[in-house]
Amino acid sequence: MAALRFSANLSWLFPELLGLPARLRAAGSSGFEAVEVAWPYAEPPEVLARAAREAGLRLVLINTPPGDQEKGEMGLGAVPGRQAAFRQGLEQAVRYAKALGCPRIHLMAGRVPQGADRRAVKAEMEIVFLENLRHAAGVLAQEDLVGLLEPINTRITDPQYFLDTPQQAAAILQKVGRPNLQLQMDIFHWQIMDGNLTGNIREFLPIVGHVQVAQVPGRGEPSSPGELNFPYLFQLLEDEGYKGFVGCEYQPQGDTVEGLSWLRSYWDRRGHPEVASEGLHTTHMPLDSE
Repeated sequence: MAALRFSANLSWLFPELLGLPARLRAAGSSGFEAVEVAWPYAEPPEVLARAAREAGLRLVLINTPPGDQEKGEMGLGAVPGRQAAFRQGLEQAVRYAKALGCPRIHLMAGRVPQGADRRAVKAEMEIVFLENLRHAAGVLAQEDLVGLLEPINTRITDPQYFLDTPQQAAAILQKVGRPNLQLQMDIFHWQIMDGNLTGNIREFLPIVGHVQVAQVPGRGEPSSPGELNFPYLFQLLEDEGYKGFVGCEYQPQGDTVEGLSWLRSYWDRRGHPEVASEGLHTTHMPLDSE
């Protein structure tokens, strides 16, 4: 069984460093081989591509733009009346993915419109989402890219988010029926919404293209106090033959590098996929903020 491969989510890790280039360097010096970032659009793609190369990293996941966050938008894929904006955002995401060599794009579903009743608009929003996903699948296929659907929990994190369970996401993927659209499994969200992680992982892993981890309920490191037994879950992913990346999308409870002791322990036990063992315990040097 192959060891899992981990990616640093730079939207969450190294918050003390300003700018993605600085966080890229920090991730590289911490032993990561890969990174992911929600929205890289504040930086020119060429700058990020150069910084990633210099740090010896590959980018494995970005999100489509969120839309107008001042108006409460968090993705546009299923939002009625915002189809044109979704497609414009998709074009931007594809440009960045191509420039960065990033193979996956999270196609954000978005929120139930403010003031609307979820049950009343669910059918309309699903129709919009299906339409946008079919369009996205065609665009992504032309560039050999994969689109991902991520359920986000509506109990704690985002009560208005449209897509909130793996069952809902899997049903939508089945309706779209495109092989380059897959499921994004954030274990934090799945535990909060449904639990039954062993059963759900085994059921849905064949259509999962990316995994993300954080402890529940505090969303800290996997080694922080909480409900989840990550050594068991990591072993389960290995046993089930998962070959993709596991994104570290959590809020560091202290210094990011010190908080990676859980990952260094995993690498010591299972081996590191790319970096020689003597490089795993390198002291983190302060980096200039960008």
